[in-house]
Amino acid sequence: QVPLEESGGGSVQAGDSLSVSCTATTNYMMGWFRQAPGKEREFVAAVGWDGKTRYYADAVKGRFTISRDNARDLVYLQMNSLKPEDTAVYYCATHRYSHSEYYSDISMYRNWGQGTRVTVSS
Repeated sequence: QVPLEESGGGSVQAGDSLSVSCTATTNYMMGWFRQAPGKEREFVAAVGWDGKTRYYADAVKGRFTISRDNARDLVYLQMNSLKPEDTAVYYCATHRYSHSEYYSDISMYRNWGQGTRVTVSS
């Protein structure tokens, strides 16, 4: 499997917006996870293979939007109203299925990117 590639991370101020992107795997659900220093990797958002179904962690619901462009094999995470607690390395990953109720289960993802760092300052 070719590792996924994330891009678009950076350092911003609280309240700012930032978008990260990743190469998507056609016909599979894609997910975004994040890992803050000293913490476990956690689910952020997932999108079904066709882009029609989207899922979010409670901590980001209403602020983050996941989307995908299958013509370009890209998946995006638009992050608005960023908070210092959003600081983490963000990873994209390919789910084992095109759609699944187990969208937040990290063990269901089989291919990962190297991560992109997002730092939010207060």
